[in-house]
This record gives sequence, C-alpha cells and structure tokens, in this order.
Amino acid sequence: MIEHRAEIIWRCDGDFARGTYSRVHEIRLDSGVSIPGSSSPHVVPEPASDPFALDPEEALVAALSACHMLWFLDHARRSGHEVASYRDDARGRMGRRPDGRMWLAEVDLRPRIGWASMVPAPTEIERLHELAHHDCFIANSVMTEVRVKPA
Repeated sequence: MIEHRAEIIWRCDGDFARGTYSRVHEIRLDSGVSIPGSSSPHVVPEPASDPFALDPEEALVAALSACHMLWFLDHARRSGHEVASYRDDARGRMGRRPDGRMWLAEVDLRPRIGWASMVPAPTEIERLHELAHHDCFIANSVMTEVRVKPA
C-alpha cells in the first residue's frame, strides 16, 4: 500500500483559553514542499486566520481538480488525443448536512481544454471526463458531489 504523509506544525500565538489564538500553521508534505495553512477566514475571522494561506476546504477542492485533470490527461493520451493545455476554475460550496454539521457539499470542476490536434467530438470529451472521474482517487474517497462542467 502506498503511504502519503503530511506534517502539520502549529504553535500557540494568542490567548488559547479565550479562543483568540492564531490558526495559522505550516503544512509540510513528504515531497519536501512547505505550504502556509490556516483555517478559512469564512470560518474563523482575521486576524486569527490568514486569507493568503491554504485552508483545508480549498485544499480538498484543489485535490479533486488536480486528480481529475491528471486522469483526464492520461485517458486523452491513451485514446490518441493530444492536449496542449488544461485549466480548471474549480469551485466548492459548503452546506449543512441533515444532522446540522457543515461539510463540503459539492464541487464543480470547470475544465477548459486546449487541444494540440483535432478537437474530439463532444461525446468523446464527455467520455474522457467520465473515465477521469471514475478513476480519480480523491473523488472515490469523498461523499462530496463532484460535477464536471466543461467550458
């Protein structure tokens, strides 16, 4: 089994007992990349959060988008299509579950694909997106509704 690691490092800055402490932290990935992390400023207002740091909800939306793209590119290549560029304006929306808990209820992927060769038929592009969604490890790991809406 493949293992992926992330180290999350946080130190108290502020008054923990009163809840006025910083939620800013460091995310260290097993690749060696370090990313500033924070709670979402929509959940915990500034200055306790950092709007320029990656929050968990953004990370999940980005992971779903990147995973879908990587599988799409692979299926396009295996099907004989040449992709020149891929850009996604992915958007996730929070909601309340019936039990009242918040969750990332839905994510819309909005990929724009630039083709290096002949543009495939719309049905073929749809097939490639369906295959990518089916194979995406992240989409297979969440209950969030993931919709693909090609531009």
